[in-house]
Order: sequence, then C-alpha cells, then structure tokens
Amino acid sequence: MVRVSYWDHRKPVRRERAVDIDAAAQAAVDLLDSGGLRALTLRAVANRLEVAPPSLYSRVESVDDLFDLALDRALGCDPELTRTVDEAGIEELVLSYYRHVLRHRWVCHVIAMRAPRGPHYLRLSERLCTLLVDSGVAAPLSAAYALSNFAIGSAATAPVAGSEHHAPVDPASAPTYARLHRRQRHADAERTVREGIAALAAHFGARG
Repeated sequence: MVRVSYWDHRKPVRRERAVDIDAAAQAAVDLLDSGGLRALTLRAVANRLEVAPPSLYSRVESVDDLFDLALDRALGCDPELTRTVDEAGIEELVLSYYRHVLRHRWVCHVIAMRAPRGPHYLRLSERLCTLLVDSGVAAPLSAAYALSNFAIGSAATAPVAGSEHHAPVDPASAPTYARLHRRQRHADAERTVREGIAALAAHFGARG
C-alpha cells in the first residue's frame, strides 16, 4: 500500500482559530524526543496544544501526518544541520545528518515507515545530490541513498558501539573476526562513521 505523505494532501486553513500546524509539529517532536514512537498520538498533541482532539482533524488526517511533520520540523530546527546544508561538503554534511539522527533517535524508526518529503528534507536531499553531481559521481542518486542510509543505520546502532568491543567473539566460529576484534582498540563511534562516509564517497568516485 502506498503511504500518502502529509505534504501531498495539506489541508487549507478554513477558520480563523484553526490549530497552528507549526505548533502541532513542534508538539509532535517534543513527544517523540521524550517518549518515542508510542508517545505520539493525536490526543497527546491536542493536550499539548490545549485543544480538543477533533480540532486537529482540521489540519491533519492521522498520526502519520504528525510523523511527517515531526521529521521535517526536527530537521529544520537543527542549527548545526542547517549550517552544514549551507556550507559543508559531502562528508561533513552526511556526518552532520548522522549527529542529527543521534539527537532524535526516533527518526530512524519513522523514516523506515515514512519517506520524508517535507521542505527541509527536500532541501537537504537537493544539497547532497547537487554536491555529488558537482563532484563527478556517475550515479549521484544511488550515492545519496547509500550515504544517507549509512548515516541512519550508524545512528541506530551507535548506542551499542561501546559494548561491542567488550563482547567476546568465539574464535572457533569466526577466527578472522575474533583476531581483528582482539586487536581493535576501544571503538569511537563517530570516527568509525566518518571513515565509513569517506569510504563510500570514494567508492562512488566523489572528488574532494
């Protein structure tokens, strides 16, 4: 089933005291940051805005719309990412996005359900694609997907990066892995991500 994005069916304001959509988006971000996916409901957002739940239906159709709004709101209100979209190159831009997802862990789960199509995400995607085209990458869209998916996946597993080093590897089952694992120093999650981004960019032939 095709999931329709909020951005494809935005409801016009039909009354003077309609719910402010930016306020609803920020309430959704706050709920997700504090309680994760289960915390975001139409009733919870209505309570934050001090309106009756049916009032929200004048602006959104379901909780899926709130997920779409929260994704874009969180991105647009991230000062580091906003700055790197304007100024950074490929590797720093993707690293900044990784840090953004770390700050909002629920993003990993929402993107698995909802393709982000809000204006701030489109601006980020446009910038990354443009940088890849300008750097001579032959398949810029594939590279953009690979880099962004790497950032999202790395952020999803970052909480266990430290414990991975301390978990023993059975050399009888995985001798090469065990040997490399013993040699590895304490893992630095961001350094690993930075090296992975550089390797992916080089694989796709990005210059600079």
